[in-house]
Amino acid sequence: MGAIRIFLFLLAVFCLGCGSAQAEKRVALVIGNSAYKSAPRLANPVNDASLVGGMLKKAGFDLVDIKLDLNAAEMRRALRDFGGRTREADVAVVYYAGHGIELDGTNYLIPTDASLETDSDVLDETLPLERALFAVESARQLRLVILDACRDNPFAKTMKRTMAARAIGRGLAKVELTSPNTMIAFAAKAGSTASDGDSRNSPFAAALVERLPTPGLDLRKAFGFVRDDVLKNTGYKQEPYVYGSLGGDDLALVPAKPVAAGPQANPDSELRRDYELALQLGTRDGWTAFLNRFPNGFYADLAKGQLNKIAAEETRAITADKARQAEEEKARLAAERANKAEQEKAAAAAKAAEDKRLAAEKAKQIEEAKAAAAEQRRKDAEAAVAKALAEKQAAEKALVDKLASDKAAAELAAKQAAEKQAAAAAAEQKIAAVTSSSTPPAMSPQETTKLVQSELRRVGCLTASADGDWNLASQRSLTLFNKYAGTRFDAKLATFDALDAIKARPGRVCPLVCDHGFKADGDACVKIACRTGYRVNDDNECEKVQDKKPVATRDEPKKRDTERKQTEAKPSKPQASGQLICGNAGCRPVKSGCRVEGGSSSGAGSVGYREVCP
Repeated sequence: MGAIRIFLFLLAVFCLGCGSAQAEKRVALVIGNSAYKSAPRLANPVNDASLVGGMLKKAGFDLVDIKLDLNAAEMRRALRDFGGRTREADVAVVYYAGHGIELDGTNYLIPTDASLETDSDVLDETLPLERALFAVESARQLRLVILDACRDNPFAKTMKRTMAARAIGRGLAKVELTSPNTMIAFAAKAGSTASDGDSRNSPFAAALVERLPTPGLDLRKAFGFVRDDVLKNTGYKQEPYVYGSLGGDDLALVPAKPVAAGPQANPDSELRRDYELALQLGTRDGWTAFLNRFPNGFYADLAKGQLNKIAAEETRAITADKARQAEEEKARLAAERANKAEQEKAAAAAKAAEDKRLAAEKAKQIEEAKAAAAEQRRKDAEAAVAKALAEKQAAEKALVDKLASDKAAAELAAKQAAEKQAAAAAAEQKIAAVTSSSTPPAMSPQETTKLVQSELRRVGCLTASADGDWNLASQRSLTLFNKYAGTRFDAKLATFDALDAIKARPGRVCPLVCDHGFKADGDACVKIACRTGYRVNDDNECEKVQDKKPVATRDEPKKRDTERKQTEAKPSKPQASGQLICGNAGCRPVKSGCRVEGGSSSGAGSVGYREVCP
């Protein structure tokens, strides 16, 4: 029970953390009016509403309510109901396609049952634009109204004027908004009309569907792209316009997905975290609590496998205990010298218990293998999901960059078309300024060489110092860089292109080469240490030292001759005088340096002589 309490406590803490980081809620109301009773049918509004509504659903909106061909009462009810849903929303969007009219500077949306025989009927049979703004007013972060209602209005041509001074404008009038984080987008700027185009959808709706769902793209940029697309597709006759006030932070219709260096969380991240908590506990109670909350799905199957593993371990423990008890009973009966039948019965029970224990042990091993294989599959699946999410985020980032470049190109084209020759000259000056600013800085050849040498040292291709002298060592280092980086720079010159290519490499390019007796350890060479009795051989490996046996050698003739000459060159030792002195003990040579004095000689030898030594 202690384990399940820990699990439930951790789960509660985790869920409290999740509650504070909920995703924003987004809701939308889409209205398309085509079947007007008192005016010709419009071809595109219904199609445009279906297209935009589908786009918002794919963009992950929590609620998208699509209404087609509404009369006045139905439009009021739809806006009223939608206003109630926006009270708990962060983002609220109203899209309207159909007829609209401007009367005395105020814009109105026209239901399908409006007849508008006189200008005063506008107040009774239509809905003011402020009604749509009121419906989105409760949203916390973004309030967006999109009006594809700037068409050439047939009611304005036929209705009677009750007052001569009352103005009925062409298209819609510009608006002034006081509510923050509110935006109104017109299909055409104030005082002009929009085109339905020649296809199933209007140019404005087609551009909206193309640009708005880009993740992380700020609405101001998105509608800027919409403007460029519509201008281009209508021959610069229709220019969408945006009114409103947004803050300094980016506000995107579809939030950007975070981009990280490591694996990203998958849609089942909460479920996966609970699974990993249960895996850390590793108890039956923990897995049971997990299955009670998530009874179905991939992780539920993994949890059931873990329960099977625990059950196999419990069975193994029970059978092992029974086998032990049967062996003890068998030993007891043998010790007490029970009758043979009882001993045989005990032996059979012990054998059966041992067989069950072995079977349970085998079943446990099988369940453990299954659980390990299932865990590996889970990790592989999560890694695949993380990789797919990372690739998707990279593709989305590339799309945003492409859209930005497309916008820059479209702005340049529009400026050139509007301002003609003057704009072309300004564009040429801008291009010339960009070109001049992108040229390499003026540097002496020695400074350039020094920079290239410093970068070659950083990537491990040059060991000499960066002295600005492009010598043979520097040329060899650039040749090594070409070899390992796959480039083809001329090794005889230190160029800016080579410098840029080397700077683009974040780490070591050339492999580390160490002297004999040293080995590479990261980016440094360390001395190879061999144990006692071993030494480093020519292959930089430790080998055992072989014992040397003594070998008999003959002196070389040259060596003998040299020793003989040295001996002959030494001064000779003093020699004896050649005299003999005789006594009772016999005769002996006189010692070196001594002499014989006195006495006389006879046949028996020298008599009375003595040896005198200085």
